[in-house]
Amino acid sequence: MDMELWYTEKQTPDFGITARIGRTLHHEKTEYQRLDVIETRQFGRMLVLDGMVMTTDRDEFVYHEMLTHVGMNTHPDPRRVLVVGGGDGGAIREVLKHPSVEKAVLCEIDGRVIEVSKEYFPHIAGALEDPRVEIRVEDGIKHIEAHPGQYDVILVDSTEPVGPAVGLFQKAFYRGIHEALRPGGVMVAQTESPWFNRDLIARVYKDISDIFPITRLYTASIPTYPSGLWSFTLGSKGRDPMALEEEELKAPDTRYYRPELHRSLFHLPRFVEELTG
Repeated sequence: MDMELWYTEKQTPDFGITARIGRTLHHEKTEYQRLDVIETRQFGRMLVLDGMVMTTDRDEFVYHEMLTHVGMNTHPDPRRVLVVGGGDGGAIREVLKHPSVEKAVLCEIDGRVIEVSKEYFPHIAGALEDPRVEIRVEDGIKHIEAHPGQYDVILVDSTEPVGPAVGLFQKAFYRGIHEALRPGGVMVAQTESPWFNRDLIARVYKDISDIFPITRLYTASIPTYPSGLWSFTLGSKGRDPMALEEEELKAPDTRYYRPELHRSLFHLPRFVEELTG
């Protein structure tokens, strides 16, 4: 009888997801976290940080497209873009699909995430070699503080709010983002699961709406993330993403995001809409 190996992420003390695995491809303890790459039968290769699923071969496009294109389309002419976190390179890949982009900065605190992603997820991290990309292995909070008025779009591609990522869910950080954005600038942050992180989503939404004149919450279906339903919070200094017409929207080489879907993203299920106050 063949022995079956299973990986389980405990998403709360009482709930988790599990996947059958073939083998472990990589394991190390970096300066900041435990980093693993495992090969699963259902979702292909899976990047895991401190026991939490970050991305997989099969469903990564949903998260990266939804984090990126809603905000990029909200800005009328995004030229300089910052991704905080996102060491796997997926958000940068999607950013560079917009021809207006002149420079995309990746600010990832753990350089080993970048290197391991290049080795095991080249289809996700491949765009990091693009000449428009600048990689900064440093604290994203400090980078934002040091670059006021530098960016058109800032995307916060963080891990869950534990360890070094805790500061990326604080009001002071969002205020710093506001200062780092040019007039008309747009930010988008991943803001966890409406099933398991309701208090966090409500707090972050209020914090961002206290700072930005326009704040919108939207969701996407990502099967390997807690509950499969994931939220994103957008803050805009200028345009309202709900006011955009379909013909204004770009969807270059996407598999989930599309112009016809854009406005409907902001029509939330009632239990999620409640989190916006």
